[in-house]
Amino acid sequence: MLRIALFLATNIAIMALISVVFQIFGFQGLLAENGVDLDIQALLVFSAVIGFAGSFISLLLSKTLAKRGMGVQLITQPRTEFEGWLLNTVKRQADQSRIGMPEVGIFRQDAPNAFATGWNRNDALVAVSTGLCERMTRDEIEAVLAHEVSHVANGDMVTMTLIQGVLNTFVVFLSRIIGHVVDRAVFKVERGHGPAFFIVSLLAQVVLGIFASMIVMWFSRWREYRADAGGARLAGRGAMIAALRRLQNSQQAQMPDELVAFGINTGKVQAMFSSHPPLAERIRALEQAN
Repeated sequence: MLRIALFLATNIAIMALISVVFQIFGFQGLLAENGVDLDIQALLVFSAVIGFAGSFISLLLSKTLAKRGMGVQLITQPRTEFEGWLLNTVKRQADQSRIGMPEVGIFRQDAPNAFATGWNRNDALVAVSTGLCERMTRDEIEAVLAHEVSHVANGDMVTMTLIQGVLNTFVVFLSRIIGHVVDRAVFKVERGHGPAFFIVSLLAQVVLGIFASMIVMWFSRWREYRADAGGARLAGRGAMIAALRRLQNSQQAQMPDELVAFGINTGKVQAMFSSHPPLAERIRALEQAN
């Protein structure tokens, strides 16, 4: 509940901060002088509702989307010794991390891959691919599971939602302001909104959304290093490095968009828009850790 409270408090703080900044710098007065009758407070509320609704709903539905989208088969009653080992390993790591036991599942995919998702750290899902189970040793699989359990323990799902929601709010808020200013100050629309408002707002939202995604991806890359460190603590640094080296030689796994924030992506780095750092850098960070 603390993280949910942080979610709401941050949302309120961001709205209040923007409102105060606009009042201090007299931005609303400047708009009024140019015939731009924009209700900043109402726009803030509208932007926050729009900005957080999608990300928060996605968080709540993340496990359902994962199970259906990836075809995850949950392990409830182990049918093999290996499935029993998977459950026991995740249980031990969850106890060490002081979180609730996640659901554990396997999805069919040739590439070695894994992900963790869920709306809170005590109601999560950890899943591994058939390719990972077939191509890795048990020490390496344990390290991958530890990495994903660390994501859960770190509260990465909620944090990603919080960051995305805040950025969405800024994107919606600023794009509407830009569209409104252009509509009134440039095209001299006096009542309602003309076509320029909708066109400019849409274009501004796309451009601002691109910059916002760069921030989200930066955080995503940072949290991978933290999850690697957590995996090393739970499974051993040698095993974590060995698992990353194994992934380095594997093909890139394709994950649905809603899961990319929590999957192990072994493809090439796409600069600032990559959700994961290069595996070589992750290995080097572990090797240099004290």
